[in-house]
Amino acid sequence: MKWLLMKAVIVADLVNVLVVEDSPGDARLITEAFKETKVKTDVKVVQDGVDAMCFLRQEGVYANATRPDLILLDLNLPRKDGREVLAEIKHSRAFKQIPVLILTTSNQPQDILYSYENHANSYIVKPMDMDSFFKVVKNLEDFWFHVAKLPTYKEANG
Repeated sequence: MKWLLMKAVIVADLVNVLVVEDSPGDARLITEAFKETKVKTDVKVVQDGVDAMCFLRQEGVYANATRPDLILLDLNLPRKDGREVLAEIKHSRAFKQIPVLILTTSNQPQDILYSYENHANSYIVKPMDMDSFFKVVKNLEDFWFHVAKLPTYKEANG
């Protein structure tokens, strides 16, 4: 039992977050907001869906990438759309257990429905002002890092 408690503490010491966001301004806001959280995070940003999948597969320049514990995914991305990325992640035995939070400007019912049909773990419409943006990230921290339990890679793969 003591080992399990120690393991939980070690896992909670650092949360690896992958942000898939093509807007440099939004990516910077997300990164800055995570710096304000109480949980230590390592935030990596990629700007399109092709790079997101290369990051997850540890291909090319991402050969040494750390597997994310949580993914924040924009839907409207160049090269490979976020909808395609979500479907690819959630239909992959290797990645489907990673929580994917949609963080996008779209509040279109068809995007929301598509996201949940493809097993998104939540759908958040990006706030337009900086204070609200920081509040959203704080709420993400409160729920995903303090209330919910994130799987570790080892647990997910036996």
